[in-house]
Amino acid sequence: MQGNLSIERMCQLAAVSRAGFYRSLQEREPVEENMEVRSAIQNIFVEHKRRYGYRRVSKELRRRGMLVNHKRVSRLMREDNLLAVQPKAFVVTTDSDHDFEVYLNLASRMKLTGLNQLWVADITYIRLNREWVFLAVILDAFSRKVVGWELDRTLAARLPIAALEKALTEREPPPGVVHHSDRGVQYASGAYVGVLRRHGMIPSMSRPANPYDNASCESFIKTLKREEIYANEYRDLDHLRENIAAFIDSYYNRVRLHSALGYRPPEEFERGANRATMSQGATMSFFRHEEIYRPMWNSFWRSLGATTAAAPTHRLDEFPAGYSSAGWSPPEPASASPADDDSEGTEVV
Repeated sequence: MQGNLSIERMCQLAAVSRAGFYRSLQEREPVEENMEVRSAIQNIFVEHKRRYGYRRVSKELRRRGMLVNHKRVSRLMREDNLLAVQPKAFVVTTDSDHDFEVYLNLASRMKLTGLNQLWVADITYIRLNREWVFLAVILDAFSRKVVGWELDRTLAARLPIAALEKALTEREPPPGVVHHSDRGVQYASGAYVGVLRRHGMIPSMSRPANPYDNASCESFIKTLKREEIYANEYRDLDHLRENIAAFIDSYYNRVRLHSALGYRPPEEFERGANRATMSQGATMSFFRHEEIYRPMWNSFWRSLGATTAAAPTHRLDEFPAGYSSAGWSPPEPASASPADDDSEGTEVV
């Protein structure tokens, strides 16, 4: 502050950029510039309650007009003992041992172009002083925004159903949204699937014991626990609910920089999304892209002396319904095909 004017306001009045001001300050007054950088880093660290590491601090400095290298930010944070909250070990809580129908994994085959094409859902536990409580969340996979959540003392199906109904009220999605979750009994239950059917949503489920199919939701839960749950203590369920509401609605969706969104908050990313592209709808394929398996098959055909290959491009561990890997075998190379030999009674080797 210079008198009653901030540096940002003075730059506006002088018609110069903040980045240009800080570059000039660094050249003329290196000690003062270093103090300005340290002060800005400390302010960001305090504003975000120890949730930001050096990468997000660096991005936030750039958003504020200070071009500071991330290595310098890391060094200054170490020197000032600004340590972000550290994660704890992952614990598996999904109960997939049930007799309900399990649905095909559609999420891994989708290429998203806009909002309300794929929703991902999950449930996690939170330990209070005297009890365990459970949190159900739903994210829009395109923007990573939390569109619905619910907190309760029960793991019954009514917990994720309440989160789903909040998301439906908030977003009012058109029919055809794919809803992806793990194979937990809550998501496979008739009550939950019934809500999906009534709103024209398509259920999708992860492969067994594979959290990577639901990675965006798992990532949010990790962020929530590391940056909010493990960093605070709560008196009771109501106190926890207030803090989670503040974290999700006021901080995560609106303020926190998300690395998968080019270091933008989810709501800002949604506002800047290309509406024309979003209106095209998602695309889906039951086969993997050629570039993944084509080099492997080309090597196989070259080893047989063939010049072209007619190999499938699907993943070898998953097939569409009714399709079996046992029904497909590589066609013979052209040089080994009897149809290409005009002589009769001659064995082609």
